[in-house]
Formats: sequence, C-alpha cells, structure tokens
Amino acid sequence: MGIHKTITVNAQPNYEVIIGNDILDTIKINETVNQVAIIYTSHVEKIAKKVSKLITKMGFVVTEIKVPNSEIAKNIDVIGNCWNKLGKSKFTRSDLVVAIGGGATTDLAGFVAATWLRGIDFISIPTTLLGMVDAAVGGKTGINTASGKNLVGAFHNPIQVIVDLDNLKSLNKHDFTTGMAEVVKCGFIADERILHIIENYPQECKKYDGVEIPELVTRSIQVKADTVAKDFKETSSSKTGREILNYGHTLAHAIEKNEKYKWRHGDAVSVGMVFAAELALADGKLAPEIVQRHRDILKLVGLPISYKFGNFKKLIEIMALDKKSRGATLRFVILEDIAQPARLENPSFKVLNQAWERVSK
Repeated sequence: MGIHKTITVNAQPNYEVIIGNDILDTIKINETVNQVAIIYTSHVEKIAKKVSKLITKMGFVVTEIKVPNSEIAKNIDVIGNCWNKLGKSKFTRSDLVVAIGGGATTDLAGFVAATWLRGIDFISIPTTLLGMVDAAVGGKTGINTASGKNLVGAFHNPIQVIVDLDNLKSLNKHDFTTGMAEVVKCGFIADERILHIIENYPQECKKYDGVEIPELVTRSIQVKADTVAKDFKETSSSKTGREILNYGHTLAHAIEKNEKYKWRHGDAVSVGMVFAAELALADGKLAPEIVQRHRDILKLVGLPISYKFGNFKKLIEIMALDKKSRGATLRFVILEDIAQPARLENPSFKVLNQAWERVSK
C-alpha cells in the first residue's frame, strides 16, 4: 500500500500526480483556504464522504455538491447549479474545488473552478481508469452543448491529482474496460511498451487489481504529462504537439453525439482509433499489419472495433464541427508507425469512405 509513483507535470505552475493505493490522505490544501467544495456523483459517494471527512478534520469548511453521473452532467444547467451553490456559500478566490469521479466529473468540476471568479484552484481525484489516465491530467476542462462535445471549456490546471488505484474497485467491468481505450491510445502514439504489456498479459489487463495495472496507469499518465508539458494549449504545429492525444477522438466524438452520449467515451475512442488507422492505410501512410494490430489489441481488452450506422455523411458533418477542425479543414491525427503520430488534413471522400467501410461492417 502507499505511493507507487509521483509524476510532476511541468505546466507553469507545476503540479504533482500521485499514484498509489490508499493515498487519499495525501491531499494537500493550503492553509489560506477557508472553504472547499467537493463535486462528486452518486457512484462515488462513499469516496466523497471519506474525503469530506478528511478535509473537515483538517479544519476547512466543506460544501458537498452532487452532480449526475457521466456525460449528462456536462451541461449548462448542471454547471449553473454548481455556480449557484458556490455563490450561496460565498466562495472567494482563495477557496478550493475538489473533483471526485470519472472524466466527465473532473471535466465539469474543473470548468466550475476555471470560471468561478475567473479561476480558483482545484484538486482532481479521478475514480475511473479513463479519468486517471486522461481527463484528470492536462488541464482541459469543459462541458457539452447541443452542437457537440466539449465545445465550451477552458484550460485550467489542477494543483494536485490523486490517483488512488483503490478507487477502481468502484467500477463495473464495462466502465473499467472502456478506460483501457485511452491506455491503448497512449501505447500507439508514444509508448510501445504499453502495447507489449497488453499483448503478453491480456488477462491481467482486464481487471482493476491486475498486476500490470499500476505500470499501465503510470506509463499512460507519463505520456500525457510529457505531451502537455510541450504544448499546454494545443497550439503547436509539431507532430508531437498536444493534438496527438486526440488520436481516435474525431470520429469518437461524432459517435458520442450521434448516440446522444449513450455510448461510453472509451468505446467510441476504440472505434475511432481503428478508423484513424484505416484512414492512414487508405492514404498510403500506414502498414496493414499495424492496422490489424489495432484490432487485435483492442479486442484483447474487450473493446469494440466497429460501428454500424447507415449515414456516414451525417458523421462527417458532425466531425466538421470538432474542436480539432480549422475552418473548413477536417483534421485527423493518424499514425505513420507506432509512436510516430502525424496529421491528415482534408482527406478525400474516397479515402474517408474506404476507411468507413472497414469499420462499419
């Protein structure tokens, strides 16, 4: 038990991601803070109550704000309710928000912190695998609108991230599996060792207490930390800029919106990665054996590799509104090889359709 690894994210100011077991008591709150708002969902109420008790014992006033589970929480009505509760509790710029939950909760709570009085501090305690390796690290916060996912948001770094692997016990099997999509993504874009671990120990990668999980989580967080340190606001035109973290996400976000967010993010990203690999193959940039490796690894951990929907043009229209698009230019992150991401801009409809036919079977 205890701390497994501490990763420093160089983000001006820097912050630490603490990874381990039974480490909720490592939470650090500045003595200048008066009040703490804990934003959480019913799925993690026991964890939230434990954290609330810890913070209260430290001498701080705690306001608990329960929000809906998953993506349905990321809307203007829910965030308006959070703002109202902060206002009623007279939160000032010296106060603190603590996010406890999955990626949707940390996205929402981070945006609450980013927008209240133009920005107050927040601490992220992700409780899902996806939240641990993706949403809680990197400073992207936001909510969804009728036009698409995460179209309203802000860059706002946490001051601390506590990745307590014991919190994975709260997940059902499907939620854990969907989180593996972001782990696999980190393997393809930057760290092939992740792929080797999954290929060699697939059964250990299917359960929250698998012996390989701490290393997979740590390696994935390191990939994200290294990437965002180079390009915090996703403005670099480099092949190694932050945009590479969006591998598989362009089609994924279109699927999520098309399914009214009933598809889990990781399931959509899994299909999106296969689509991106097929795009790269159709455009002559990627070898067919690496495309097949996508399918093999994603199937090993129980993730989907196809999406059956009859109106591809509708999905293209949704993708055109994606944050990664620039004007009328449709952009995709693709691979030229393992750990060699690149950008594909305005692929022809022939290339798009060829890739779509391979994932819509």
